[in-house]
Amino acid sequence: MPHRFLLLSASMGAGHDAVAHELAHRLRARGHEATVRDVLTLLPAGTGEALRSGYRAVVRHVPRLYGAVYAGFLATAGGPGPRPSSAPLAALAERPLLRAVADWRPDVVVPTFHLSAQVTGRLRARGALEVPAAVVVVDFAVHRGWLHPGNDLHLCVTEEAAEEVRSTTGGPAHTTGPVVPARFFRPRDVDGHWRALLDRHVAAAAQHTTPVSPERPAVLMSTGAWGVGTRLLETARQLAGHNCVPVLLCGNDERLRHRAARHPGLLPLGWVTDLPGLMAEAHVLLDNAAGQTAAQALAAGLPVVGHRPLPGHAAAGVRAMAQAGLSRYAVGKGEPARTVHELAFPGPARDHQTAAARAAFRTDPADALLELADRAGARSR
Repeated sequence: MPHRFLLLSASMGAGHDAVAHELAHRLRARGHEATVRDVLTLLPAGTGEALRSGYRAVVRHVPRLYGAVYAGFLATAGGPGPRPSSAPLAALAERPLLRAVADWRPDVVVPTFHLSAQVTGRLRARGALEVPAAVVVVDFAVHRGWLHPGNDLHLCVTEEAAEEVRSTTGGPAHTTGPVVPARFFRPRDVDGHWRALLDRHVAAAAQHTTPVSPERPAVLMSTGAWGVGTRLLETARQLAGHNCVPVLLCGNDERLRHRAARHPGLLPLGWVTDLPGLMAEAHVLLDNAAGQTAAQALAAGLPVVGHRPLPGHAAAGVRAMAQAGLSRYAVGKGEPARTVHELAFPGPARDHQTAAARAAFRTDPADALLELADRAGARSR
C-alpha cells in the first residue's frame, strides 16, 4: 500500500533542502508519495525571510556572534531540554503545520531541519500531531535543536550522533549515514570538461605560481551555497604556494567569485551543477562546515580535510566528523597544505580515510521511514 510523506526542510543554505529532496526522490521511486515543505514558509509573513537573512548576515559578517549564540542556546554541553531561542518560533509554526498535515494527510512527517524537529516534537508530545515524526539529522554534531523527545525516531549520520540522541531524548535513534544522491558514489567527468578546465587553468597560472608538477593536487574549497568562509583567499594563496591548485567553490556569491578571480593560481567557480564530475577530477575537499558538500565528498571517495571551520555548529561538525574518522582536521603551521599532500594521492593514509568514508553509508534512511509508516498504518487499522 503506498504511503504519503511530508518532508519539512528549510531554505537555510542548500544542504537541508538537498537531503529532503533526495529522500523524496527515493520514496517516489518506490511508488510512494512525498512532498517537501519549507518550514520557514509556515511562519508568519516575513518572519522566515528575516530569519534566513539575519542568519546569513551574522554568519558572513560577525561569525563569532553566531558562535556565542550556538554556545549559549544550542550546544549540548549546556544540558538537554527545549532551546529558549527556538521555542517561540516553533510555536508560531504549529498551527500552519497542522493545517498542512490535514491537507496532505501524510503517514509520516519527516523534519530535515532542527526547527522543524522542534515543531513536530512539541506537537507529538501534546498529542496534537497524530502521525509519527521521524527526524533526519543532517549534522555530524547533534545540537539541542534536533533533540526534542516528542519525536518518534531520529536517523543519524554517525553512531556517535545516534548515541547522543538516545542518551538525551531516551528515544530510538538509528545510524544510517549521510543522505547523498547515487551519482556521487560513482562520479565521472563524462565529457572531460573539468579535466580540460583544470589543465587550462594550471597552464595559464604557471607563469605566476610554482612550476607545474605531475603531482599538483586540485583542492576543492567548499564555502556552501552562500560563499561563506574565514580567510579563504589567504588559505588559497597558501595552497598555491605549496604546489596545489585551489578551486574555490563560491556558491551563489558572485562578489566572492569576482574578487577571487584577481588572485593568480586560484580557480574560482560559481554554483556548480555537475559537482560529481568535478569531484571525480579533484584530489581533496577542503571543508569548513561539515555540511552536505562534505557528505557528498565522502560518497565520491574524495578525502575531506577540515580547516578554519565557521563558528558554531559548523566547528562542532568539523570536529565530530574528524573524531569519527571520516575526515582530517588540519590545524597548525604548514596546514592545510601538509595534510592535503598526505591525502591527495594513493597510499595508506588516503586509502584508510576513503574506506572509512564509504563505510559510513550504512543503510537507506528511506527504509526506516517506510517501516515507521507501515507500523503506524498497522496501529491505525
